[in-house]
Amino acid sequence: MESSSHNLPNALERIRHAAVEDRKLQFTTLWHHVYNVEHLRIAYYALKRDAAPGVDGETWRHYGENLKENLTDLADRLKRGAYRAKPVKRTFIPKADGRHRPLGVTALEDKIAQRATVEVLNAIYETDFVGFSYGFRPGRSPHHALNALYAGIMTRKVSWVLDADIRGYFDAINHEWLMKFIEHRIADKRVLRHVKKWLNAGVLEDGTRRRSEEGVPQGGSISPLLSNIYLHYVFDLWANRWRQRHARGDVVIVRFCDDFVVCFQHKSEAMRFLADLRERLDKFNLELHDDKTRLIEFGRFAAQNRKRNGKGKPETFDFLGFTHVCGKTRKGKFIVHRHTVRKRMRAKLLELKGELRRRLHYPVPEVGKWLRVVLLGHYRYFGVAGNGRKLNAFRYHLCRLWHRSLKRRSQRHRLTWERMSRLIARWLPHARIWHPYPDLRMYVNTRGRSPVR
Repeated sequence: MESSSHNLPNALERIRHAAVEDRKLQFTTLWHHVYNVEHLRIAYYALKRDAAPGVDGETWRHYGENLKENLTDLADRLKRGAYRAKPVKRTFIPKADGRHRPLGVTALEDKIAQRATVEVLNAIYETDFVGFSYGFRPGRSPHHALNALYAGIMTRKVSWVLDADIRGYFDAINHEWLMKFIEHRIADKRVLRHVKKWLNAGVLEDGTRRRSEEGVPQGGSISPLLSNIYLHYVFDLWANRWRQRHARGDVVIVRFCDDFVVCFQHKSEAMRFLADLRERLDKFNLELHDDKTRLIEFGRFAAQNRKRNGKGKPETFDFLGFTHVCGKTRKGKFIVHRHTVRKRMRAKLLELKGELRRRLHYPVPEVGKWLRVVLLGHYRYFGVAGNGRKLNAFRYHLCRLWHRSLKRRSQRHRLTWERMSRLIARWLPHARIWHPYPDLRMYVNTRGRSPVR
């Protein structure tokens, strides 16, 4: 049952090689890689250590106190078929628009088993997934998707942009269709049986267990992979065929989970694609979010064309937390500006305001260290080239919030601006660009798995 750790990468590489050699190959013996104790140990250490416990109340640290015995027992249950998936604890997190996003908190052993399964399945599906799919894939990040979109608009003949979002995607995934898609590649009945266990485990909300034949709980280790598999067959392969058969102009596609952008050279092709897409999604229990799906004029000639037709400035669109704007360089050349979405920044500052109030009487150095981590995290994500003004604005407002919080510590505060300036200089670093403009020559010369057609 158990093998040495150096055999696992070799086994995954053999699976990957077989998946590349035969695109229609169905894998019949995969489960023994999952219940390998060493593989489960690797999956355990890959989990977040401070994550909230699931319905079993088990934490990462407590489980690790008897890690060898616990993993051996888990591996035995996975091997014998005695493993039972636990329901997912449902919680809600606030979104920037005031609504709440449902989030599932999975039990720890379910996370471990799912993580180990994902590692095995990734060896197969990473060879199948198309180049323009970026969400929740190893070695890919939101900034890879942002750079691919930027490069596509800058190097191709783009005049129209379809910004699309699928309504309630994670809750709308049809289990029957999903299993059919998985069975295209996976014929190991034990893998299929356990995937069904996780899908049918249900959700525990307010003490009531609810089962559903649709949806994948957000928060599970396997949920991102399952959502990618579903859209791979529903959207990615279909969109690739569509642009090969119907498009005469340039078409650029970038997808990050259920949020995707499709750029077109011709408006007529964009409108036809949108109509065909609605029909395609309807077959698989999905629909576009009308309020978040727009076809807008966007690109290097958008400003000129709209001015000639008596219209205003080109419209903007949001993607992965950034507002994309048609702009010009100092030399007058076209460029795509990417700025932090205003609603996202306001929501974050409002959240920090409440947290500063909660930490009102914490020691100043402790609060300073925390704010430094928050600010650096903001820079690491939103620090793209051309977004410097928004980064500085975020830091400025954060400084004001901290100053206001410190003044409230006492009715007779003696916090002069000179002292506040020293605190800001000590703890709050200046804005920094972490992500420069992508090398467009790389995208122009790349073929095959390029995100740009």
